[in-house]
Amino acid sequence: MPPRIRIFDTTLRDGEQTPGASLTVDEKVSVARQLARTRVDVIEAGFPAASPGEAEAVRRISQEVGAGEDAPAIAALARCVPADVTVAAAALEPARRRQLHVFIATSDIHITHKLRTNREDVLERIRTCVAQARRMVGPDHDVEFSAEDASRSELPFLLAAYEAAVQAGASVINVPDTVGYAEPKEFAAVVKQVVKLVGKRAIVSTHCHNDLGLATANTLAGIQAGARQVEVTVNGLGERAGNAALEEVVMALRTRPAQFRAATTNVATEQLTATSRLVSYLTGIVVQPNKSVVGANAFAHESGIHQDGFLKNPLTYEIMTPESVGLSGSTLTLGKLSGRAGFDERLRRLGIHVEPETLDTLYAEAITLGDQKKQVTDADLLALAEQHADPVPQLVGLEHWAAASRQGESSSGNVSLFYEGKTFRAFAGGNGPVDALLSAVDNALEQIIGGRPQLVDYQLRSIGQGEDAQGEATVKISAPAGDGDVPQIFTGHGLSTNVVEASLRAYIAAVNKLIAEHPVAADAVAAARQRREGGNPVPTPAGSHP
Repeated sequence: MPPRIRIFDTTLRDGEQTPGASLTVDEKVSVARQLARTRVDVIEAGFPAASPGEAEAVRRISQEVGAGEDAPAIAALARCVPADVTVAAAALEPARRRQLHVFIATSDIHITHKLRTNREDVLERIRTCVAQARRMVGPDHDVEFSAEDASRSELPFLLAAYEAAVQAGASVINVPDTVGYAEPKEFAAVVKQVVKLVGKRAIVSTHCHNDLGLATANTLAGIQAGARQVEVTVNGLGERAGNAALEEVVMALRTRPAQFRAATTNVATEQLTATSRLVSYLTGIVVQPNKSVVGANAFAHESGIHQDGFLKNPLTYEIMTPESVGLSGSTLTLGKLSGRAGFDERLRRLGIHVEPETLDTLYAEAITLGDQKKQVTDADLLALAEQHADPVPQLVGLEHWAAASRQGESSSGNVSLFYEGKTFRAFAGGNGPVDALLSAVDNALEQIIGGRPQLVDYQLRSIGQGEDAQGEATVKISAPAGDGDVPQIFTGHGLSTNVVEASLRAYIAAVNKLIAEHPVAADAVAAARQRREGGNPVPTPAGSHP
């Protein structure tokens, strides 16, 4: 039969020792409920002797989460101190299945400098407190013994400590790499020796820390060496650099069964993402985007090569499905390295279908945008597509712009517009950079069409969120005054990560529509052209814009 690995979750005990991750009793109960839905085998609810609040949390979790017929076992931690064992056993009393977890250090550095005792005393404490724990929980529940700092303990003494614990009644023997010191081959060798010594009388467990980034690797090496319980935390929370991550260990076993003799767990992997998010939300510890399995980028593909392969067959770049960990699907993110195929697929998922020539233009604009901001979002793509859904005649082009603005002083702006093969430059002052630049555009338009549009409305909104979000400007103008009838309104849109440039683009887009569609504007252009060819000067009055 393939071995079954017990998942011992210590998020509520070791995970809460992450700096800044303190949880209230109610929050601990909420996390415990979610861990039960995730079907972990054991929930280490806390360290009851640490404080009355810890004891209350363990008692409530035992009662509210651990009392049901199919509930996970509830564990509580205790030092090899009789008073600790008594308090822990009392807190666990309401649980249907209990696991009283007793520990003491076995490395010489801990024995000498922290405990300030000797090896003989340590062995005696193990015998005394493990036997006490066994009496208090009875024969039907588990007593676990952990040799703190096992990976730095001398092997003969470590094995002697484990032998003493089993003889005193321990049914689970835990091998902690307390300071993340071991490497996988080394750790596996220790676990193998422990399995050889007590494996037929007790379950051998691992508890690995991530100080060298090896917690998951060491945990998996321990499984290969015969461990049948692993102690893990959601999102890899824990002291210092954290613990082995529940989601990483579970999905490694599921993804690479041949490497672990087809070892299985009871975990409902579809709950992993929900569990990760709940723990992150309640602790306030944000999950890094590139975190394996549950990070925001775990199933996101940006590179064009990766997107192309993924679209042809997801197995090219995904070793597990997003659905297997509780996500609805993969994400094709867009950036400067994205490919055309991935871009097209992203548009289609948003319900945007464009002709090939428009797709090429949109793709080029999206890649340019990817150089300017961290990520091209769905909102960005919809905004780009909207720009192309509103065709603008390309009559007047923006060659160059510059603006200067200081607090308490008027702003200045200058622009260069291109029209009918010629460049028209103009300068203006104004109340802010947008006002100054639009006034400069008006001055240039005096040279082109012999008049100035009337600004009817100006709006600016953010596309998406974040400091690098694009701004979309909407400008409405009417033809220069003096055309008689009710003025026709022309609307222009501009999109840019620079809101000043977005405003300029929107204004010029509206101007192009006006010139192309309004008969009075066409007459004004012809008159202005004649004046230019005749050498008559064109005045440049000041304007007013937002």
